[in-house]
Amino acid sequence: MPDYIFLMHDDAPKRGSEKLHNDWATYVGQLVASGHFQGGSAIGEGICVRKSGVAPITTAHVSGFIRVGATSLDDARTLLKGNPVFEAGGTIEIRELPRTD
Repeated sequence: MPDYIFLMHDDAPKRGSEKLHNDWATYVGQLVASGHFQGGSAIGEGICVRKSGVAPITTAHVSGFIRVGATSLDDARTLLKGNPVFEAGGTIEIRELPRTD
């Protein structure tokens, strides 16, 4: 089964932190129970670096990620139901994580 990453953008309307925490716990719990969840985290401050030359600035609008297993891109998309960013009208990028073995 292919792996996918959901990249959450920070463009969703802000909500109360307690409700948001509960929404995330419910959503991640659903992914875990279904066997699709493979990890995830919020993304904090950082930098871009290069060995030489000027590195670009960081992608500031990506605020977190979730890694899931799904049979297809369409299947991965169905796993967004209940995602607090998606449900609030925010943007989620879904990217396949190609196997390199």
